[in-house]
Amino acid sequence: MTKLEIFEVVKVNLVEIMPELALVDIDATKSMKDLGANSIDRVDVVLQSMEALSVTFPLNELGGIENIQGLVDFLEVKVRGEG
Repeated sequence: MTKLEIFEVVKVNLVEIMPELALVDIDATKSMKDLGANSIDRVDVVLQSMEALSVTFPLNELGGIENIQGLVDFLEVKVRGEG
């Protein structure tokens, strides 16, 4: 799975959790917090993305991820089974 495909999964989940983002061009350099997601929204997006990508990991591994691109990069490593 490519980073672009993983980004699409994350975007779909963002819009599902936060429908107001449907009309927004989601920029991978922004954080979910920048887009208005509260902590529960952010966890929901991550959990749904994990489920859609069939990966599991402890959420504390996400520490230090600053933006959506960081999340996509992290998820890509997990999808490839390298981390």
